[in-house]
Amino acid sequence: MNHFSQALNVHGVNDARQREIHPAEPLVPEPSAFEVYMATEKLNRKKSTGIDQIPAEIIKARRGTICSEIHKFIDFIWNNEWEESTRL
Repeated sequence: MNHFSQALNVHGVNDARQREIHPAEPLVPEPSAFEVYMATEKLNRKKSTGIDQIPAEIIKARRGTICSEIHKFIDFIWNNEWEESTRL
């Protein structure tokens, strides 16, 4: 135990469990609404549906509304994952 206390000692803290960990900022910036829009632009209309069973034709036909909702969803996940990772 003494070996690990010395090896993990950070700024005079004897117990490694007491030290604070400050995660770095994310390396990848938050996805923008424009990136979501451009991703839907690349969808091929003649491909079969994916796991979500939503045809590309529907996404492209309602792109404004769908892109906005997809971006909100991605933003929610992005921010909640970041907040969760800072609690570790």
